[in-house]
Amino acid sequence: MTTALTEAELHRPLNRNDYKTLSLSALGGALEFYDFVIYVFFAAVIGKLFFPATMPDWLAQLQTFGIFAAGYLARPLGGIIIAHFGDKLGRKRMFTLSIFLMAVPTLAIGLLPTYASIGIAAPLLLLLFRILQGAAIGGEVPGAWVFVTEHVPASRTGMAVGTLTAGLTAGILLGSLVAVAINKHYTPAEVLGDAWRIPFILGGVFGFFAVYLRRFLEETPIFKELHARQELAQGLPLKPILQQHIGAVGVSMLLTWVLSAAIVVVILFTPTYLQKVHHITPILASEANAFATLALTFGCVFFGWASDRFGARVTMIVGYLGLLASSYYFYMSLPDTEVLLRNYTVTGFFVGAIATVPFVAVRAFPAAVRFSGLSFSYNVAYAIFGGLTPVVLSWWLTKDLQAPSHYVAALSVLGLLLAFTAQAGRKALGTGSKLANGAA
Repeated sequence: MTTALTEAELHRPLNRNDYKTLSLSALGGALEFYDFVIYVFFAAVIGKLFFPATMPDWLAQLQTFGIFAAGYLARPLGGIIIAHFGDKLGRKRMFTLSIFLMAVPTLAIGLLPTYASIGIAAPLLLLLFRILQGAAIGGEVPGAWVFVTEHVPASRTGMAVGTLTAGLTAGILLGSLVAVAINKHYTPAEVLGDAWRIPFILGGVFGFFAVYLRRFLEETPIFKELHARQELAQGLPLKPILQQHIGAVGVSMLLTWVLSAAIVVVILFTPTYLQKVHHITPILASEANAFATLALTFGCVFFGWASDRFGARVTMIVGYLGLLASSYYFYMSLPDTEVLLRNYTVTGFFVGAIATVPFVAVRAFPAAVRFSGLSFSYNVAYAIFGGLTPVVLSWWLTKDLQAPSHYVAALSVLGLLLAFTAQAGRKALGTGSKLANGAA
């Protein structure tokens, strides 16, 4: 049984400490996600600098994106290890460690000698630093969702994860804007010289600043309670997850597939698709993408709020129906540039329905193994689906130029079906020992 005080705490409004936690967490997440994605905005330059000049351009780019993909493949291992200690030693420690592990390799990439200076060691070191980035982001995203969820009242879970997810997507927008600024301010020769290093050095500085900011965060009340009750997970948290919560793992992985389709296809893949397939100018494609990403940040907050107000099931149905309709309309209207900005922006807003993913997934696991359960499900699924999606779409485009619209539509339907699972119908996180034991 929970106390009246605890019930009041469950439904209280957000207070000053809650807002501080949300703002610092979202800001740190934005800076860390900037570090992770800035690589892709300078992939063409990296391909020229970190591989032999005699290597064919297509092969250099293939290897460059292979190194980028290595960051995704490293996410599960990094996420599982960080989450293991997050369930054992505390959310705050690992939340701070993950951003430090991102800042160091990002700064190192910015200072790394090129192939012309150190030969084959250059791409090998680049690969190493990219793997470290992937391991860090694997712990950051699920760790951030768990951290903010366990700080706010249960009735504000959606707002918490929505705000945090908006911060992560703002990191993508920041990376895009920095890339545009570098390419506008410097000539192509200057970018190839040393200007390409600026975004990475900035990312390292941003990361260390975020580490400093996280000193002002407090450990989550739920972890403190678990520690006081001596109800922390025994042994490897991953073992009881796979033995006792396989249903939650399955639903969380499928939800992550929906999330990865929305982000990877609509936000990351589409700008190149606009240019290569529909011959839209790079400037217009970048501008439209910036508007869509900005709309996405607002969409995350809106759909997070809606999850608190109307529940995950209703919010998922509305959000994924909106994504299904808006994405089809957007892709089918191409290459009409007169409606490009409007249609891409509306689609970006409905991509914000991905805020329902952490809302459901965080509630799917009991507190004692929550970090590990969410991290394992999210990172393994993202490594598989996020990594394979560009490959699948590249092949599919040779058969059908509307491949992105069909793929996003299919995953929107999956999101609709997942709205009817038991996990999506849960009403609250629970409190006290109930929470520790997985009651909802």
